[in-house]
Amino acid sequence: MQLTVLNFSTLVERMAAAVQGAAEALIDLTVGSVLRAILEANASIALWMQWLIVQVLAASRLSTSLGADCDSFGADFGFTRLPAVAATGAVTLSRYSTVGSVIIPTGTSLTTVQNAQTFLVVADTENAAFDATLGGYVIAAGVAGVTASVVAATTGSAGNVQANTISLISSPIAGIDSVINQSALTGGVDAESDSAFKLRFGNYLASLSKATNGAIGAAISAIQQGLSYTIQENIDQAGAVLMGNFVVTVDDGSGAPPSALLAAVQSAVNTVRPVGTSFAVQAPQVIDANVTINIVPSSASLLNAAIAAVGSAVADYIGALPVGATMSYTRLAQIAYDASAVVSNLSALKLNGGTADIVATPSQVVRAGMIVVS
Repeated sequence: MQLTVLNFSTLVERMAAAVQGAAEALIDLTVGSVLRAILEANASIALWMQWLIVQVLAASRLSTSLGADCDSFGADFGFTRLPAVAATGAVTLSRYSTVGSVIIPTGTSLTTVQNAQTFLVVADTENAAFDATLGGYVIAAGVAGVTASVVAATTGSAGNVQANTISLISSPIAGIDSVINQSALTGGVDAESDSAFKLRFGNYLASLSKATNGAIGAAISAIQQGLSYTIQENIDQAGAVLMGNFVVTVDDGSGAPPSALLAAVQSAVNTVRPVGTSFAVQAPQVIDANVTINIVPSSASLLNAAIAAVGSAVADYIGALPVGATMSYTRLAQIAYDASAVVSNLSALKLNGGTADIVATPSQVVRAGMIVVS
């Protein structure tokens, strides 16, 4: 049923017409008359009721719901909004004097130069320098520094920072003099938007009771945001033909998804896979994209700002490429021009030393290697 919404003037006009039509004599409805004031008061109440009805109708359908109303609609089907994800990466903590050993405890707080973002040192059992008993990373005597894993203190895309931006130690550690992130921190994603929630809900309903690529994809997408994946049928992980087997290649934007994520994907796919089939879940093979760009600026005084903008834009483009996507060589030029109005020309542009696209297979993903902008 379509609700016809009337404005204030139309409501007053229709009320006046109804009153006049029911009266035997001419009614005084001029501005300032008592009856007109009564009709205008009723029209105001009708407008308010219309607004309440519109609010109820909007909240009763997912396509017109917003925020908490989307969440309550999905909750009736056991469907929840995907939360924000914190950015992760690594930093190098160094010291000038290498006398004795130093422990960098988990929970150590680090920040960017402007104190805009805070990051915490976290455990990494795969790092040889991490000692679970001591609860931190150990810099042995004679060693100048150590690489430690960190996570953004606040979830969301704001934790994605470029290389060489984390340089302050908020929690001073005796014997540690400096910190730097030699690579960008990635993987931070804001909480799922209403539009993404609605799109995923439709895919979720379409996948129920179906052992299809769509059902497998919906199961993977429900794990966390920022995942890209491919599904290859009737092959094994080596690429050889294996009927009834499929391979899922998944990435979280880092090129090296953690084992816990791969295990979660394994479990999710297993709940919707076709009976009588086998499958494997794997991380992608990473193809490094080494980019060299020489900028011709319109203003020499603004060159440094342009270099930073172009480098950041190129890194963002590469980091957003999904599994199996081709990296376009010519797109780099477009990105450079769009990144800064100071870029008037490019004197050189190389991708892995040449001018060809990087074509990834369904088992590969392109990620940033060395990005040199000058």
